Amino acid sequence: MITTKSYFSEAGGMDLGLLNLGIELVESFKIDKKACETMKLNFDHKINECDITKIKVLDQVEADVYVGTFPCTRYSSVADISGTRTGDDLFLHFFRHVALAQPEMYIVENVPGMRKFQVVMECLTKLPNYYVRVECPVNANWWLPQERKRLIVIGSKKPFENLEYPMFETKMVVGDILEDDPFVHIPDYVQSRIDGKYRDKPIITKRDGIAPTCIAHYSKDKSTRLVDDGSRVRPYTRLEYQRLQSFPDTFQFAGTENDAIKQIGNAVPPVMGEWIGHQIKRYFAN
Repeated sequence: MITTKSYFSEAGGMDLGLLNLGIELVESFKIDKKACETMKLNFDHKINECDITKIKVLDQVEADVYVGTFPCTRYSSVADISGTRTGDDLFLHFFRHVALAQPEMYIVENVPGMRKFQVVMECLTKLPNYYVRVECPVNANWWLPQERKRLIVIGSKKPFENLEYPMFETKMVVGDILEDDPFVHIPDYVQSRIDGKYRDKPIITKRDGIAPTCIAHYSKDKSTRLVDDGSRVRPYTRLEYQRLQSFPDTFQFAGTENDAIKQIGNAVPPVMGEWIGHQIKRYFAN
């Protein structure tokens, strides 16, 4: 059985994808209380609610694969970083765990903008004893009706052969994930943007279209990303946002609706985690 440890796990999207591929989760690390509560609702493995900067490495449980999805706000041009940790030091602490524990493989998922940060990329791609692949962009639109480009770093003790990619992009459209005539409260500020009273127009996706990237900030401002469901222009519901990220309808989120939307926007789509899990299994099968 291939074992893995997950760092900065958020709501557990990556974890769920790996678990769906039969990869054993040893433990996950996350500092956010609500995200940890969500993971405990959906997973049976050990969930550590802790600050990774405060824990040692060599007295931790070992695993074959270490996965780090540290916060991308420092590397993203669109994220609102007000009041959040930038992630500047967090990549170093994931790097510390990999460098000391020396797992057979490590995986990093982040935004393409991380490539511009030379110190970050040097640490993640020049670690001695590892062969490293940088895959970018890996786009959620291969599987989902959502544009979500990501950078994936794969470090392994032996050379990794070519990855397997989907043969074509998804044929799913936004209409495939919409609820049937849901009740949706439209706040005044959302209606004002719909009516053109803001300088910036909203991104409105029709039923046959592809949505823009799901973001955590949607929990604070639902006016920037709207859907035309055929009868009205409105915000996405929480369940629709969940489906856009490929979380199953049965997946439970702790906290309020806005807590859930924040976790969903921060998460790795489980289907992307499955693709990564497929590559991991190919590596260990050789």
